[in-house]
Amino acid sequence: MIGRNDPCPCGSGKKYKKCCAKKEEVTVEAVQSEEIERILQSFYDEYPKRKDFDDYREFAAEWKTPLGSSYNVEMIEAIALDEFFFHHRPDIWEGFVKKQLRKTIRPAVIQLLESWAVPETLLGQVTGTDEHAITVLDRLRNKEVRLRRESEKPIPDGVHLWCFTLPEGTEAGGVLAVSTLIFFPVDQQSVFDEFIGLFTGSAADAEPFMQQHAVQMWQSLAANGYEGEEFTHFEQGVLARVAAFLEEHGQTSGRLLELVEDYLVEEQPNARKDVAIAAGAIRYGQENGLFEPLGLTVKAIAEQFGVSPSSLNRYYAGLAEYAERMHEHK
Repeated sequence: MIGRNDPCPCGSGKKYKKCCAKKEEVTVEAVQSEEIERILQSFYDEYPKRKDFDDYREFAAEWKTPLGSSYNVEMIEAIALDEFFFHHRPDIWEGFVKKQLRKTIRPAVIQLLESWAVPETLLGQVTGTDEHAITVLDRLRNKEVRLRRESEKPIPDGVHLWCFTLPEGTEAGGVLAVSTLIFFPVDQQSVFDEFIGLFTGSAADAEPFMQQHAVQMWQSLAANGYEGEEFTHFEQGVLARVAAFLEEHGQTSGRLLELVEDYLVEEQPNARKDVAIAAGAIRYGQENGLFEPLGLTVKAIAEQFGVSPSSLNRYYAGLAEYAERMHEHK
């Protein structure tokens, strides 16, 4: 009998529960989960219908006017589409659910669909994560919710997120994201504090308030320097310097950049200069074969980034420790 935490017999080096156990466990819950995902995806595949295009284009234009100079068109259209469906034209969603109820056979899925009223806005702050869910403080309703986790990417406590949600249909009473799930870097905390202060002072219910003030929230984020990125300006600086160094030396390394991204987000290293972390990352990448060896000494790397070898080594060690810890957890 193979324990879930035992090494997988396939020889991958991963724990059994993280490897072949997933391939072998075809449960009723997994089948239902796949059906739910198909239903949600079909909504975005089928809607808006042709008869609703003009209404959506007019609505999107109302968002592009105040936000067009701050965000790219694709991001504005994605946000506006969800607002259109769930705040401006909720009848579209309600009609879709009724249509699915006529087509669905599985009793558990029917029961779930019957609980799917119009999706609610989740404007929350992450307080914890586990393998399956993100624990979020819903700041509009001042309650804790469990949001289904859809990626293994690290999510630090304290970051804010935005999406529309529906009941997940589990005994734990969690929710799942229907729309685009957007995480905001930690340097946007003050924007959300001020926005929630405005909401509290209004004495309005959550959804009418968001319907009226959503554009204002996105404008405030833009005024605070947010451009649609998941990383703080400091983190962006680190990643840009690593990428520029690699490009200058004719190298590419998606593996290194992904590792640095996760390290920055999860560990939140307290560096005075972004170049110090970037230099440490290049040393780590060179010594661990994440790009073609350049034959650079620690001193040479430090000189190219304009930092001391001791600063470079501090963040090299931090990144190495983080990478080792992540390897052990797999």
